[in-house]
Amino acid sequence: DRTFSVAKLFFAYGLGNALYFPFHVAASTVLYPGRPEPAKVFETITRERPTLFYAVPTAYAAMLQVTDAERLYDLRSVRLCSSAGEPLPKAIYERWLERFGLEILDGIGSTEMCHTFIANRRGQVRPGSSGTVVPGYEAKLVDDAGREVPVGEVGNLMVKGDSACSCYWNQHERTRQTIEGEWVRTGDKYTRDADGYFWYAGRSDDMIKAGGMWVSPAEVEGALTGHPAVVEAGVVGAEDKDELVKPFAFIVLASGHAPSPALEAELKAFVKQRLAPYKYPRWIVFVEELPKTATGKIQRFKLRERAKEMRQY
Repeated sequence: DRTFSVAKLFFAYGLGNALYFPFHVAASTVLYPGRPEPAKVFETITRERPTLFYAVPTAYAAMLQVTDAERLYDLRSVRLCSSAGEPLPKAIYERWLERFGLEILDGIGSTEMCHTFIANRRGQVRPGSSGTVVPGYEAKLVDDAGREVPVGEVGNLMVKGDSACSCYWNQHERTRQTIEGEWVRTGDKYTRDADGYFWYAGRSDDMIKAGGMWVSPAEVEGALTGHPAVVEAGVVGAEDKDELVKPFAFIVLASGHAPSPALEAELKAFVKQRLAPYKYPRWIVFVEELPKTATGKIQRFKLRERAKEMRQY
């Protein structure tokens, strides 16, 4: 095999993809030092012929915006694509499969666990889910009191496995909050279905309580990205004039689509048709891009700050 990872070596995901795993089996790795611009990534795949391609949802969404990419570039060497860092929306998975004939195996891992501990498998993907537990690991969902929650209910994800870290260096309090015996608290909210597939609900501190009901930002974002005009969405909570929290969406539009009141209304109706009515975004703002970390994760605190500023006027 020959691996190519859009995620760099300073990111735990990229370190495994482009160093640990290929070196362990004497495979090759392709390292690209520049910014992972969509066209450059496609050119690298065409030139270097990797068999395994690793990226984050943001990268897959950007690559899908390249016109005629399936005709201009050669991805025939790639046998598997992988995604992590943020949940992969169902719509992006389906568009990628339709255009390139390749499944994207989404999963979740963490720096504390060294790498992926829940993932989808080839031929068994459930689009929108993080997959099932990777052999060698255990996972459970618990409520705030530490009790395991029933199938289908949202709980705090905890995992254990031999790759777990022992502590945070010189951060005793953080270690106590995160590591409970053999179990590591990930800070993620999930549900698990009857078949053992895990479905992301959001970070514990990102969940929105609207109308007394919990709303998963990831669920609303997934619904929005199902619309052909939407490339990416970032959803946070914001207060209305009555100081009640409601979903607020920031939208990056696909090429060929322009912001308009009509499109805003259409997107709200689109979400209402797919989710419970209280989950639809009360406000939509169209942006050129979403603020992200160097590893491709949405910086929701910046979106919350911007939403708060906009609601003050």
